[in-house]
Amino acid sequence: MVLVALPLATVNNVSASTAIIAPPLATPLVAQQKTAVILSSLDHVYPMGQYRTDMVYYLTHAGYQVTALNDTAVTIDFLLTQLNNYQLVIWRTNTYTWKHVEYWYVGELDSSGVETQYANDFAQGFMNGNAGIVGVNLNWFQEHFTAGTLNKVKLMILISSDSDSFASIFVAAGATTVIFANGAIDLSFGEIDDLTNQVLGSMYAGQNVYSAVYGAVSPFIQNANPEDPLDTSYTPPFWYQGDGTLTL
Repeated sequence: MVLVALPLATVNNVSASTAIIAPPLATPLVAQQKTAVILSSLDHVYPMGQYRTDMVYYLTHAGYQVTALNDTAVTIDFLLTQLNNYQLVIWRTNTYTWKHVEYWYVGELDSSGVETQYANDFAQGFMNGNAGIVGVNLNWFQEHFTAGTLNKVKLMILISSDSDSFASIFVAAGATTVIFANGAIDLSFGEIDDLTNQVLGSMYAGQNVYSAVYGAVSPFIQNANPEDPLDTSYTPPFWYQGDGTLTL
């Protein structure tokens, strides 16, 4: 029997017996777009004006895609179904009292359709429409923002009187950090808007929540013994709960 030796085929001068075919290159990963929303429930009465422009500037330059909703565009449905689609939420509103219960304005106008859709909340007093604009109380937040409902939210900024009342509810629902106002505030003078812009500007510059909030508040803190007897100590009603090391 005659054996005939055949040469091995080569691929680019590499023996076929040892040639290695490289796998296709993996598709490059694209960073997920960060999203932020600014809700101004009383903008027709207390417009944000330049303050919103500044907020949008800081956020867009920090890599966020920003959505801004005013007045009636801020709805119960949006609060219940959309907040967890944003990494950063700014909600600017304020309060009113009905029968000794404090409510926060949502923005959506009261109507028979809203009262029918959320009949149970209205019946229990969790929602109220006597101001013409739908309002929600502390029980409403406790009822609807349970564990995990805000687990995608990194930072919430609540520009409103007594927002410390429900900040802890949002943290328990999963928000990493919530900045809030302590006590009563007045949107008409822009103090809290200005403080918010200072915080965002500081975070845009690289500071974390603690440094940014403390830096905005501390210049206002007066000495315990004012030189002028007419001076009184003052600290802006502004602080946070959650992770103080959080950055934009």
